[in-house]
Amino acid sequence: MDFQVVVLAGGNSKNLTPLVSKELPKPLLPVANCPVLYYVLHQLEQSNLKDLIVVVEGEDAALLVGAWISGTFIDRLHVEIAAVPEDIGTAGALRAISHHLTAKDILVVSGDLVSDVPPGALAATHRRHDAAVTTMLCSIPVSGPSESGSSGGKDKAKKLGRYNIIGLDPSKQFLLHIATGAEIEKDARISKRILHAVGQMEMRSDLMDAHMYAFKRSVLQEVLDVKDTFQSLKEDVLPYLVRSQLKSEALLNRTPQGEENGNEKVSSQNNQAFISRILANASTPSFHGIYSKNPDGSSSTRKTHKCCVYIASSSSYCVRLNSIQAFMDINRDVTGDADHLLSPNNIIGPSPKLGTKTTVGPNCRLGEGSEMGDKCQVKRSIIGRHCRIGSHVKVVNSVVMNHVTIGDGCIIQGSVICSNVQLQERVELKDCQVGAGFVVTAGSEYKAESLAKKEK
Repeated sequence: MDFQVVVLAGGNSKNLTPLVSKELPKPLLPVANCPVLYYVLHQLEQSNLKDLIVVVEGEDAALLVGAWISGTFIDRLHVEIAAVPEDIGTAGALRAISHHLTAKDILVVSGDLVSDVPPGALAATHRRHDAAVTTMLCSIPVSGPSESGSSGGKDKAKKLGRYNIIGLDPSKQFLLHIATGAEIEKDARISKRILHAVGQMEMRSDLMDAHMYAFKRSVLQEVLDVKDTFQSLKEDVLPYLVRSQLKSEALLNRTPQGEENGNEKVSSQNNQAFISRILANASTPSFHGIYSKNPDGSSSTRKTHKCCVYIASSSSYCVRLNSIQAFMDINRDVTGDADHLLSPNNIIGPSPKLGTKTTVGPNCRLGEGSEMGDKCQVKRSIIGRHCRIGSHVKVVNSVVMNHVTIGDGCIIQGSVICSNVQLQERVELKDCQVGAGFVVTAGSEYKAESLAKKEK
């Protein structure tokens, strides 16, 4: 499809402290014992989008991510790793690698997106409309707002938050308005020019920007060059393009095309057929084409560009791992209702050793080389690789990473235990996060605490 793909993988996210560290950057955080970046790369591979630039914040993190990709996707993907400075934002990251962008269209995907929506469907929609930008919208996760930055397991109510206020044309093909971040709480200011051109607008607060975009390269590069203070694709670049779509200085409007989005759940087996249907559908004039003509129907000098949307089916799975609560939710989902994302879908890995009367319930995953003593219980939890777990241990609704030692009689509920942690005997943890390498002394009890080594 001649798209160049950029995966914005991130680095060390403050929202995920103490889960992330220099040894475990965000792209390698485990989701059901696979790095979260695996899920995006696998979906791109399934859509036959195999020419990738993976952007990582920080040189050290880039080396770790590059080594993992080389070992996992060897001979399957063509990947270039680009290290960029930390905290420069998504737009800043693209600006830093802009000299590598050469294709007509650029697909930009957040590396923390766990989704079953094929990226190729967004790419096909973008190409069919000849759009300046196409963004994927999906339903807000029922488990609650992952962008809230919640750092514990206490959010039992799982309230739905407002991610975006979105305005769509009647055909739900074109993005007419978007408010993000602090703009959500302000009064909406709608462009009169756009409203007059389209006639009516449907306002939605039940959809979120999934951080998957297709850009026309010429438009993207011009915006990044001219608007050199823009740092965020979501909060700066996308709203700017939406506001200016009927007064574009970036691109002459081409033959208008359009029609309904494909609102259906798509498995990897029929990705290509689904994308072909999108590309083959009949075209209808858009309000951009009508606006760019004179009253007598002749061509005018008005310049426009199209801002389009691909709305994923409400039955699709689409969540970003950008908070500790989201980390817990995704690990729960991928071993539960969204277990079709697992490849392969093994509940118990090879060569684990389970003691007498030890039970591992449904919606669990036990990594290779791990050992559990007698009379242990694991419910709705994930145990990493090469863990050593004593007897009479109970693990519920929790994630235990690799090389963790858990002493006899420990009780762990709703918690995240990072790699190389040692829990001595009779420790009780509820709604806690324990950073890598931390030692919890025998008999300790913690509730809703974040435990980590002090940085030197």
